[in-house]
Order: sequence, then C-alpha cells, then structure tokens
Amino acid sequence: MTADPILAELTRVQNEYARRSRIMARPVIQDYYYSRIVKAVSDTLGPIHGSSVLDVGCGDGTWLKLFRELGASKVAGIELRGKPYAAAMRNVPDAELICGSAHRLPWPDAHFDIVSQFVVFTSILDSTLKQRIAAEMLRVLKPSGLILWFDFRINNPRNRHVRGIGRSEIDSLFPLCQTRLQTVILAPPLANVVVPRSLTLASLLEKVAFLRTHYLGVIKLLTAPAD
Repeated sequence: MTADPILAELTRVQNEYARRSRIMARPVIQDYYYSRIVKAVSDTLGPIHGSSVLDVGCGDGTWLKLFRELGASKVAGIELRGKPYAAAMRNVPDAELICGSAHRLPWPDAHFDIVSQFVVFTSILDSTLKQRIAAEMLRVLKPSGLILWFDFRINNPRNRHVRGIGRSEIDSLFPLCQTRLQTVILAPPLANVVVPRSLTLASLLEKVAFLRTHYLGVIKLLTAPAD
C-alpha cells in the first residue's frame, strides 16, 4: 500500500517541530527576535481595526495576541501540533482555533481580511503540500484582503529540515498576486553571537542587507482566485 505523501510530510513536520522544541533559544535571543518582528509587522500592517485575521500555523497564539493589540476584531488560527494548540487555547481564549492541517482550512471562501504565516512554509519540504496550503490561504482571503508573509529567504546550511523560499517561489505559490517584500532580521547564527554581547552592534549589523535572512511582506490578490 502506497503511503500518502501529504500525510508523510505532515508527520515529518510534526517530528521536526518536536525536535526544535527541545532546543530552547536563550531568553535574550527570544526577546531580541520578538521585538524586531513585532515592530516590523506593526510597521507593515499599521492599525487593523475591525479586521478579521487567520494565522496559519498559529503555535501558542503569540501572533494572534499581537493582531488583537493592533485592533483586529476577530482572530482565528490553525495549528497542526496538539501542545501548542492547547497553549493557544489558554493564551487567546476568544480566538477561533482549529487543531489540524492548513492544507484543508475549515473556513468558507473569502472569509478573512488578513491571512498570515510565520516561518511555516520553510518547514515544509514537499512542494505539493506547500501549493495546497498557499491555495487554501488564497481561498479564504477576501478579494480586498492581504496575506502577511514572514519566512526565511535563504537556506540554513546547518539544518537540512528547512528550505529557504525566495521571491520566485513565493510568486509561483501565489499567482495572480502583487507581492511586496523587504528583508528583515539579522541572520540567526550571527545574532546568537552578537546579541548577548551588544544590542547596539546587532542593530548596526541589521542595516547590512545581505545579513538579513528573512522576508517580511504582503501579498495581495490582483484577481479573485480561480475555482
């Protein structure tokens, strides 16, 4: 009997996240990245009063809480892993949360003003699964809405379980869309060394474009997605 490749990839992703959860970054590194991402997202979105937001791969609800703070009237999330899902239920009790895979979103078409993903796609190595999730994100997005993208743009040579996603692949995952991206976040191997010693130096190094390893941006529909 042939194994389902989607199920096999979802299992691999779950196992990889379980492995990562046992490798905790130092609090100073966590705080550094969190503050940088919050500022970048806040600057990119601005106030989102009255908006409905879906976070794909919502983890423990960290970004759902941020969207609430920015003014979202409704927040929802889907998370593959049971423990982070349970944490999100505690952390964001008013959110609509689903434990499941984002390649089958349970919400109707054109339902959300914003659909976000934070370092989800680079954890997926199977191209079919990436395409399925991207298509679902577009399906539940309102024609006037936007996708908020935050993910690695280059490969991590020390981790074969992730794969960077460049501009051309993003464009192929979200056809008939307008994409605006900026590079953000100091490369993790460098940040791990510099941040505990000098936040000032880390801030200076962030200004060097090729040292920034992530894309942050918005993806907007040019036309409604095909049926």
